[in-house]
Amino acid sequence: MLRKIREKTTGWVAMAILGILIVPFALFGLDQYLVQSGSSTVASIKAPPAWWSSAPSFWPASVFWRHEEVGTEEFRNRFEQVRQQQRAEQGDSFDARAFEAMENKRAVLDSLIDQKIQAMAAQAAGVTVSDAMVINEIQRIPAFQVDGRFDPQRYQLALASQVPARTPAQFDQLVRESLEQGLVMTALAESSFVTDAEMDRLIRLLGEQRDVSVLLVPAADAGAEAIGDADVQAWYDAHVADYRAPERVTIEYISLDAADLPPVPPADEATLRQRYEQESDKFAQQEERLASHILVEVSQEADAAAVQAAEAKASALAVQARAAGADFAALAQNNSDDAASAGGDLGWISRGMMPGALEDAVFAMSPGEISDPVRTEFGFHVIQLREVKAGEREPFEAVRDTLAREQETADRESQFNDLSSRVVDAVLQNPSGLALAAEAANVKVQKLGPFDAGSNDGIAASPAVKRAAFSEVLIQDGTVSDPIEVGPDHNVWIRVVSHTPEEAQPLAKVRDQVVASIRAERRETAARERALALQSRLEKGESLAALASAESLAEPEVLTAVPRGAPLIAPGVADAMFALQVKDGGKAVGSKVLDDGRIVLFTVDKVTPGNAAEFPQEQREMLQQQLGQAAGIDDVQALISSLRKSMKIRVLEENL
Repeated sequence: MLRKIREKTTGWVAMAILGILIVPFALFGLDQYLVQSGSSTVASIKAPPAWWSSAPSFWPASVFWRHEEVGTEEFRNRFEQVRQQQRAEQGDSFDARAFEAMENKRAVLDSLIDQKIQAMAAQAAGVTVSDAMVINEIQRIPAFQVDGRFDPQRYQLALASQVPARTPAQFDQLVRESLEQGLVMTALAESSFVTDAEMDRLIRLLGEQRDVSVLLVPAADAGAEAIGDADVQAWYDAHVADYRAPERVTIEYISLDAADLPPVPPADEATLRQRYEQESDKFAQQEERLASHILVEVSQEADAAAVQAAEAKASALAVQARAAGADFAALAQNNSDDAASAGGDLGWISRGMMPGALEDAVFAMSPGEISDPVRTEFGFHVIQLREVKAGEREPFEAVRDTLAREQETADRESQFNDLSSRVVDAVLQNPSGLALAAEAANVKVQKLGPFDAGSNDGIAASPAVKRAAFSEVLIQDGTVSDPIEVGPDHNVWIRVVSHTPEEAQPLAKVRDQVVASIRAERRETAARERALALQSRLEKGESLAALASAESLAEPEVLTAVPRGAPLIAPGVADAMFALQVKDGGKAVGSKVLDDGRIVLFTVDKVTPGNAAEFPQEQREMLQQQLGQAAGIDDVQALISSLRKSMKIRVLEENL
């Protein structure tokens, strides 16, 4: 039998079938396996080629599809950027554990995917960014400007101070890629506009006023109606999630506040003088030098001949500047390639303001001296030192009070830090209790709770304390926390002594709440039914006054020129009045049931549109611009959504 099987699987027919199966498996199965198992990818985006937008995704056409990926490192860098941004915005209320939720990770990933999609769309459309656009964008960045103008030296210093530092070429490429990604979307967003006719219509709607008649109907008494056990049980079963007891903890803690510590003794004269000497730079003005320069530009990538020619030109200018009666400012005005400095003026310079070689030369010169050419990344500089302003130090007597205050603050911080260190050491010796730590700090162990995550009692008002108290580590281990800062120089250490998880409360415990909910629901239902019945009578022609008389209610109130959003009776009443459509010259009838069961019956008697001619022109233009921007954002989102549908996007959540 085995020999027959072997013979049948070695024939040409079997080999042909096997060959047909191998090709698609090689193109599909292996690719899918590699994508799924790769740990360096969190998402892949595939798009049909620009020259065949309807290309199918199956083999063999799939080999022509364009492909981009979001790598794990790229995602983690962006996720960390968003984390730091939210931490800075939310402060103590930032919840690090909640931030790690999958929905947050997907939101960050979706923003990266959208960027990739925009770049792919731009490439498909043949969008390119010129060198002039890159230069213009860089020169518009405020961090590279001095007095509103681009400054090459500030640009170089800013790039060097970044982490990691970037060269101009690297930053140029970064700006170019950013422009390529957003050029189409930016153009689309900026192309959106709102017509004058649309603005006129919007102003008429926004400025619309209505005359209304209002009748307030008191809430019906639903308290006398009996509620049976079956109704209570049925409501509880249908809304059991509403009656769950929240997670609760009870903690013990110690508090160490610098404000409660005994005052530190005043510093003696010797200590203050020592501090004065140690911080002498703080009380001394830096030496400043007034300088001018002539710049002969030459690129760092220039060939030897160009560099030699630039240096020769700079040397000749230095000779001219040293000549008797030479006007350095005029020479700089006519020959310097630095258009940003009139007459070559560099202003007053202190240490740290200039590139290294230029600064070293300025501070090595004597007043009136003209330097030989100095090479920097911008080219060759001929420098004139015009004036030197020596640094001066304030005398000890003038800053003694300042030194005393600073020393007192430093001593108080040192006292607090030393005591905090002793508490930390005590916690390390006995992490399962606070008695030893309390003894080290000479404070009492206090107790708080039980409380839930919404509590604001005592130190539980601190988000950091609540995060620690409800953390799994402290709940499970019962150990003392790390020091938690709840204010300036105010730390607490906590330990969870008991924990009650979220749980369903028995009906017997929440019966009164269930009954109150049933009564509220029945009151609302009855009020809605009554409102519809009364509104029906108005729609059939009965007036508000007649209805009020028939129902023994107070007379209706007439309100004139009611604007949108007016604070009438209760929230939502004005919105209900303006939600009614009123035919020209006609009236409309409506009602609004309030949370307390009262009913507001009303008729819209007159509609006065807003007057576009009286609307301030400045506000009109601002509103028109804002609406255009909002419409542009909607257009961009619609385009991205459309592009997503034309692409194949695959997310590997296990790599997030």
